[in-house]
Amino acid sequence: MTLARAAVLGSPVAHSLSPVLHTAAYAAMGLDDWSYDLFECDEKGLAPFLEGLGPEWRGLSLTMPLKRRALDLADEVTDLARQVGGANTLVPRGRGWSAHNTDVFGIATALTEAGAGAPRDAVVLGAGATAASALAALCELGVREPVTVLARDTGRAGEVADAARRLGHPLEVAPLTDIGAHLDVDLVVSSLPSGAADHYTGHLAASRADLFDVVYAPWPTRAAEAVAARGGRVVGGFPMLLHQAVAQVRLMTGVEDVPVAAMRAAGEAELERRRAAA
Repeated sequence: MTLARAAVLGSPVAHSLSPVLHTAAYAAMGLDDWSYDLFECDEKGLAPFLEGLGPEWRGLSLTMPLKRRALDLADEVTDLARQVGGANTLVPRGRGWSAHNTDVFGIATALTEAGAGAPRDAVVLGAGATAASALAALCELGVREPVTVLARDTGRAGEVADAARRLGHPLEVAPLTDIGAHLDVDLVVSSLPSGAADHYTGHLAASRADLFDVVYAPWPTRAAEAVAARGGRVVGGFPMLLHQAVAQVRLMTGVEDVPVAAMRAAGEAELERRRAAA
């Protein structure tokens, strides 16, 4: 009998690895009475979904487009989630919900794990919600130099610019087409959709920067291959997904010792299964 429930919500959400990662954690932790589901849900549907949940619910993982909406509906919002401008996790607090951002932890941990966790300066490709989380992660990792965000449309960089102001970190915004003039840095963070950074493989290959690419499928991207070929460090999106899920499991279960290795193995096996199926 299921006594505790959790789920991932978003639109589209069918591709999410969260059910695989969380379910693997429950199995390894012996939480046989926990279940983790997946629900398609848009911004309009989030409030009624929350209203319909019972006391058995322990938490929700949120993907796009729900991360900003979660801030409006939560009764408590952590400082980090407010600074970044988005929450990817809701956990029950009394009669309401507490909003958290574990994406920042996921990015910072993925970079540190790969040996790229001490950049002096960085450039971020893209200007959306993930770029804002990346900026916060860079701040946590000790970056003090101004971070440049290269946006496909500089007029739509307001979200990450607002996050930079709340974080108190200097930010510069420039067109993505000017990428060649901004790569004399330790680290490039690409928050672009799958395939978008591949247009700039020549620039990335000629730079000295390590690369963190949030894409996890298909992997490796052409951009990642180009950086790896010249000996640069490359970090893909899967480690970020893994570690943000680890932080979510801690929040939802209250257990600090989360089985990271079991979650990693389950996620890698699922990605391999999807590659084979494709």
